[in-house]
Amino acid sequence: MAEETIFSKIIRKEIPANILYQDELVTAFRDISPQANTHILIIPNKLIPTANHVTEQDELSLGRLFTVAAKLAKEEGIAENGYRLIVNCNQHGGQEVFHLHMHLVGGEPLGKMLAK
Repeated sequence: MAEETIFSKIIRKEIPANILYQDELVTAFRDISPQANTHILIIPNKLIPTANHVTEQDELSLGRLFTVAAKLAKEEGIAENGYRLIVNCNQHGGQEVFHLHMHLVGGEPLGKMLAK
């Protein structure tokens, strides 16, 4: 089994977080260090360390990440103007917490996806 993360504790509500959505598959909460006006993390409740660890059994949970992202973007009032969904993988991808997660960012123009 993969090592537990801070996200595992948020899912179980052992540490506080501003949880916006939770069901049997995913949990969504506001990032404590937002990089845009809206910055929400959406995570599978099952600990999947990186995108490299995804299996066919995870497809329902990962699909739920997208449907929850669309729901939250609408609720946040950013769906019409647009937003970005980001999943980082490993060191070069900028992953900091090794529990797969999707960043929902928006509420302002985000610029180019990459600096180069």
